[in-house]
Amino acid sequence: MNQKFPSVLLENAVNELASLPGIGKKTALRLALYMLRRDVGYTENFATALVDLRRNVIYCKKCHNISDHEICSICSNPSRDHSILCVVENIKEVMVIENTGQFRGLYHVLGGIISPMDGIGPNDLHINSLVERVAEGDVKEVILALSTTMEGDTTNFFIYRKLSPYDVKISVIARGVSIGDEIEYADEVTLGRSIQNRTSFNDSIKI
Repeated sequence: MNQKFPSVLLENAVNELASLPGIGKKTALRLALYMLRRDVGYTENFATALVDLRRNVIYCKKCHNISDHEICSICSNPSRDHSILCVVENIKEVMVIENTGQFRGLYHVLGGIISPMDGIGPNDLHINSLVERVAEGDVKEVILALSTTMEGDTTNFFIYRKLSPYDVKISVIARGVSIGDEIEYADEVTLGRSIQNRTSFNDSIKI
């Protein structure tokens, strides 16, 4: 049975909220009614924050992480180890790894992983810019910290082949993160140990 709305404005708000992932119509209605109970200033600030996020957020020119400037605060931090790059699928993984406090190098955000079923190939990811960073010669180690899924392993191997001509150590996080696990859902202790106990990528494959 379709929900009956006393106002078209309320219905429109509910429909927009329900378009968010993980938000059903009931939750969307509850959120919309909550907004109505708050003062107008609260709702305006909420809406402004979302508009500012969409219109003004930029991506770091080096690592492709979200940033307020052309170069993000991690890449521009002189206290970080600029000789180590941790390759991750998306921005959420950067946040998760940073929360472990176990990594002090830099990142490279691919923007996804190779997934032919989803129509995502190597050219859809930030792999070429990763190769360019390594080719500059300052990077001594690349840590592949992708999810331990078939797609993640395929992406790992593709990157390994692309970087093999360069004098750089290629590591993979330890399998403390179980096979099939998504990095963003790993607990911080397990993920931190997986990074600390990383192994050579050569030891993880049969060439």
